[in-house]
Amino acid sequence: MGRLEYYRGDYNGSGYLELRRCGRSTYCFFWFVLFSRYLALGVLGSRNISDERTGKPSLDLPKIFGIHLFLSGVACFGFGAFHVTGLYGPGIWVSDPYGLTGKVQPISPAWGVEGFDPFVPGGIASHHIAAGTLGILAGLFHLSVRPPQRLYKGLRMGNIETVLSSSIAAVFFAAFVVAGTMWYGSATTPIELFGPTRYQWDQGYFQQEIYRRVSAGLAENKSLSEAWSKIPEKLAFYDYIGNNPAKGGLFRAGSMDNGDGIAVGWLGHPIFRDKDGRELFVRRMPTFFETFPVVLIDGDGIVRADVPFRRAESKYSVEQVGVSVEFYGGELNGVSYSDPATVKKYARRTQLGEIFELDRATLKSDGVFRSSPRGWFTFGHASFALLFFFGHIWHGARTLFRDVFAGIDPDLDAQVEFGTFQKLGDPTTRRQEV
Repeated sequence: MGRLEYYRGDYNGSGYLELRRCGRSTYCFFWFVLFSRYLALGVLGSRNISDERTGKPSLDLPKIFGIHLFLSGVACFGFGAFHVTGLYGPGIWVSDPYGLTGKVQPISPAWGVEGFDPFVPGGIASHHIAAGTLGILAGLFHLSVRPPQRLYKGLRMGNIETVLSSSIAAVFFAAFVVAGTMWYGSATTPIELFGPTRYQWDQGYFQQEIYRRVSAGLAENKSLSEAWSKIPEKLAFYDYIGNNPAKGGLFRAGSMDNGDGIAVGWLGHPIFRDKDGRELFVRRMPTFFETFPVVLIDGDGIVRADVPFRRAESKYSVEQVGVSVEFYGGELNGVSYSDPATVKKYARRTQLGEIFELDRATLKSDGVFRSSPRGWFTFGHASFALLFFFGHIWHGARTLFRDVFAGIDPDLDAQVEFGTFQKLGDPTTRRQEV
């Protein structure tokens, strides 16, 4: 996560630069497409916007569709065959499952069944090559073959609103796909660039990996302090609820640093023990809670201590149980506390995952979590996908039933015979012409 590494001075900027390159490339591609539009209409458009038989202005929509399908197929194929594979380009951002070793590198296409795994980067190259090839062939087909008359009339191919409806369909489909891959995670949405997913917090994904590494260190006869000191700060930062995209509200404007502050450094992993030396674990806050009771459980899941709401009736308070805390790894490595106020402070902070020192003064951060770029990307694309989906239905219905909406009905002059009851949709109802 750049917001931690940049502050600590060991930020290499590669992820940030990759995002900037993507932004610049998209911006340039937009202007290229806009220029192509004016070129097509102004210079090359005379052949497509005039009828050869009558000389009157008209649009050959099937041919225009073939042109655009062919060009988009070329762009898709070129991206997969050259940019992603590194044949003529940088490749794409590739990382390990825990977002620690990410960098831009070329990717070989995955042509087997593994290419359908959304977390296999090779599927990105093979998909674009295959889809681009199909688009090129389909574009050439539509350029060289005229649609049958029945199909032309049935799909209203002569109506420009048909173009609008079908174009919207392509856009909303893509928007739904990228919203899903962003929210649930995939090879196209790396953790380093967009932050963790909410499901990685819900499932304790990074917590399990941290404990696995610590257990491996202990198996190598390292001390607890040495094992925790080997945990990468970046991995610990992923295991912090402030990076959960579902913790920010949709109407909390601003960057993540405006919420919890700028992450300065990892304080270390706190281990709590009662007066009998039993190790206790703080129950972590679920995603959709703003507040959560502080409960400490043992290895068997039995509640051993808490921070009570009614102190007069408490049996498991920190004071009564005699809870202490000791830090391993991080900036407080080897430091221990036994006074109840400090123990309760760190127990509350442990609810949110690994404990970090956060600078809230620099940006006047208000302490209210903001969503990550992953959350905003998903929200924006899902919203526009729904809007475009209903737009597709609306304009598709308008062009397919244009005659009905205009009041043109084959039975316009027919009326039900006087004295009989009409059954809706029943063709046997007796009618009489006016």
